[in-house]
Amino acid sequence: MTLGYDKPLYILPFDHRASYIKGMFQLKEPLTAEEFDKVVDSKRLIYEGFLHAVKDGVPKAAAGILVDEKFGTDILDDATTHGYLTAVSTEKSGSDEFDFEYGADGFAQHLEKVKPTFAKALVRYNPEGDAALNLRQTARLKQLSDYCIEKNLPFMFELLVPATDAQLAKVNGDKDIYDLSVRPELMRTAMKTLQNDGVEPAIWKIEGVDKREDAESIVAVARRDGREDVGCIVLGRGADDEKVGDWLKIAASVPGFIGFAVGRTSFWDAVAGYEAKKFDRAAAVADISKRYRQWVDTFEAGRA
Repeated sequence: MTLGYDKPLYILPFDHRASYIKGMFQLKEPLTAEEFDKVVDSKRLIYEGFLHAVKDGVPKAAAGILVDEKFGTDILDDATTHGYLTAVSTEKSGSDEFDFEYGADGFAQHLEKVKPTFAKALVRYNPEGDAALNLRQTARLKQLSDYCIEKNLPFMFELLVPATDAQLAKVNGDKDIYDLSVRPELMRTAMKTLQNDGVEPAIWKIEGVDKREDAESIVAVARRDGREDVGCIVLGRGADDEKVGDWLKIAASVPGFIGFAVGRTSFWDAVAGYEAKKFDRAAAVADISKRYRQWVDTFEAGRA
């Protein structure tokens, strides 16, 4: 059994945790109460940018946020109350191996408390990588997938395929060549392998590709064998505006790609500038809103 989602979906993700508190604030766990509140307030700032964008015309039916429960519980509550799409992260932050933030016995209780539209898992999975690692991850992911199907909760799977040393060596260490010529096939293989092992996302949240034929083939895998209502969205990977725009244009032109989830490229500069007191909160909110709306406009133009 599969559970799909194929309606337009424009996600502003800001569920970053370990990398966020280190990169943005130069902090590390455990945080003091004051430091914790500072991180929470910065995430509230991003959410305000999202609300500003919807007020300015981003279609509410497709507008969503992805935020963590740790720093974003109040945001999730507010978004749910006001009818926005919500996704919540289930993975332990800062780990190269997928495991549950609240344990294999605790993730369900947390999802039932938050009641998100989507349950999201970020996974680093290279089919030519560590086989034992992949098996351990797959067992946990199947547990999450089975739970989501049982509860009719769409599962959003964020697939990252980091290169192995051997794969990078074959392209002389050039990560751009890896992304262009090697990663797309590895993504397809990873998706097939996970599907065959009983992991059934409703949405594949994937790294952008530079060729339309690669986007088409990824949708074909996502929707194979009766999975025709499964959707794909493009993640931003912290890339610059031009690269993100290119990925969105390619994806938007391919049926089956329903939207995007672009986070750091949308909010990082605005939050950093606000924290450094280079500009005020209103200016930071306006900048986040502008960038998020930019991705919506780019994607919708590509669909047209």
